[in-house]
Amino acid sequence: LIISSFPRVQYVGLFMGIFAVLIFLFLGSVEGFSTKSQPCHYSKGKTCKPALANAIFSTIAFVLGAVTSLVSGFLGMKIATYANARTTLEARKGVGKAFITAFRSGAVMGFLLAASGLLVLYIAINLFGIYYGDDWEGLFEAITGYGLGGSSMALFGRVGGGIYTKAADVGADLVGKVERNIPEDDPRNPAVIADNVGDNVGDIAGMGSDLFGSYAESSCAALVVASISSFGINHEFTPMLYPLLISSVGIIACLDHHPFLQLIPSEIK
Repeated sequence: LIISSFPRVQYVGLFMGIFAVLIFLFLGSVEGFSTKSQPCHYSKGKTCKPALANAIFSTIAFVLGAVTSLVSGFLGMKIATYANARTTLEARKGVGKAFITAFRSGAVMGFLLAASGLLVLYIAINLFGIYYGDDWEGLFEAITGYGLGGSSMALFGRVGGGIYTKAADVGADLVGKVERNIPEDDPRNPAVIADNVGDNVGDIAGMGSDLFGSYAESSCAALVVASISSFGINHEFTPMLYPLLISSVGIIACLDHHPFLQLIPSEIK
């Protein structure tokens, strides 16, 4: 479904594969692709998993983050497409109706990004933990690839769909207004099509991937810091997952957004 709706996804997949190989080579070559256990940096007197294992699991985490970011951007475009049409229909009934529809549609995307990122990250931690066991230092070091994968996919949405299509936007406005005296974003101007497609990809799919990347990076950074703290050294699992707990509580707290809608002035309603 994603491939049929997003024809250029093969380029993203090619970049994902090449970058995953580079991550594996760089991380594995630190200790010469060693398969022997090595002393831990922060837990003195203990041994951690070999560098080859960290390279493999970091690469897997990168691919997981990249795929989740790609899916987030795709679902963001699908949600926005339906939301735009419904908002247009509700606008015929008034500004208040249109605003509520648009706000709730945006909330769907926000909940989707946070929930999917939290779910995949939690599953990855538990699956990786089966191999790492008591080596929490190596576990959460490998998890950092998850945030890197999310940010790398946002690059394509932001640059490819957002920046380059601004040339079509500027060209359409200049030629349409100066040469033909056509209003801005007029459907008679063919360049407007490229402009609108670029806005959809850059401002919606790119924004979704970018938001997911920021969310994943901040969560992974907090987990890495916690892994080398007293909680990580003492293997206290519940305090270690405090960053993920904060995110999950935030999702629940934001479920009821109706009080915000009550702040809309009555004349807009």
